[in-house]
Amino acid sequence: MFRLRVLLVIAAAPAMAVTPQLRLADLVAEARRVNPEIIAGQKRYEAAARMPSVASSLPDPMVSVGYASAGTPRPFAGIGVEPMANAGFAVSQAFPAPGKLKLRGEIASRDAEAALDDYRQAELGVISRLKQAYYRLQNTYAIESILVTNRDVLQRFLEIAQARYAAGKAAQQDLFRAQTQLAILDTRLERILQDRRSAEASINAILNRPPEAPLGRPEEVAPQPLRITFDEFMTQLAAHAPALERRQKMVERSDLAVKLARKDYHPDYTVSAGYFYQGSMPDIFQARVDFTIPAYFWRKQRPAVAAETAAAGAARHDYEAESQALGFQAKDDYLMAETSYRLMTMYGNTVIPESNLALESSLTSYETGTIDFLNVLTNFSTTLEYQINYREEALNYLLATARLEELAGIEVTK
Repeated sequence: MFRLRVLLVIAAAPAMAVTPQLRLADLVAEARRVNPEIIAGQKRYEAAARMPSVASSLPDPMVSVGYASAGTPRPFAGIGVEPMANAGFAVSQAFPAPGKLKLRGEIASRDAEAALDDYRQAELGVISRLKQAYYRLQNTYAIESILVTNRDVLQRFLEIAQARYAAGKAAQQDLFRAQTQLAILDTRLERILQDRRSAEASINAILNRPPEAPLGRPEEVAPQPLRITFDEFMTQLAAHAPALERRQKMVERSDLAVKLARKDYHPDYTVSAGYFYQGSMPDIFQARVDFTIPAYFWRKQRPAVAAETAAAGAARHDYEAESQALGFQAKDDYLMAETSYRLMTMYGNTVIPESNLALESSLTSYETGTIDFLNVLTNFSTTLEYQINYREEALNYLLATARLEELAGIEVTK
């Protein structure tokens, strides 16, 4: 990669009060601690992580205590005399068909894993938005520096034009043109200040702060070249993208749900045992097993299996659709990053230096009277636009890398 030569006019900062420096790493750490979206995702995962043991546990046992009286409803009437009178208790335990509990636990585990992927995706999304807002905020300071510096340059041009006009060597319209350009720069400065307030409000919202909470000036984040090729990135995307991993967990969950629905063809059963006291008569001991019979399988179990099979097919297509969407987004952002870095290199190494030379040459020619002031202003405006284009391409590059990192959850720059 080319080493960018950033001209003094690009990096020059206007004279202003010293403000606290805002570090991106500090903001990211704070967002992980306080952002409501990240915290909510973490809590949802913590809740889901506790469900596998719940889903794979047996139903609670049931204890029955009672009596049967004979001749009168009075408790214990007839005990020891009537063979139907007794008092006792019974314990019963329901058991799903073999394999159901294991499948329910595995389904809950897939839900928990999907919740973890949701949490990771939420965290990556919040951090990506924070980085993009930070880069936009940084760009407003850089653009402001360019505008203020060039305003000073234009003010010197105006002074030269005024001196030539006073000497009768320049037309009054030269002064009007310079003053118009000064007004245009002032309007662009107003727009940049608005963009800055918007970026600051975005950062404060992500950090769960009031919209007008003060922020310092962001430290300069110099664009670093990409460290992986597109094919390498796509390999990492397929292996680590939280969105794809979540879709994969949903496919696995749907397959398990189909198996569980088929298990409903097998009967559940309940085992119970009891003891009943009959006074002077022999005690009664009871044991039994009750079975559920899937007698209406054509209305219940068969449609349930068909529904879960269809849901499994939908989950597979959702995975394919997510993979295609991520692939397109990755390609688009990667191309933008590559293109912006190349353009940034061209502006910094060739375009801006040559436009500066053209501007200096035109100003010298204007002072000697060989060209008019309009040519000087044209070269000035062109040089200014190239400097701003450089910063815009730097911003586009940083935004694209932030989106790529959100997709795959990995660092993409050196």
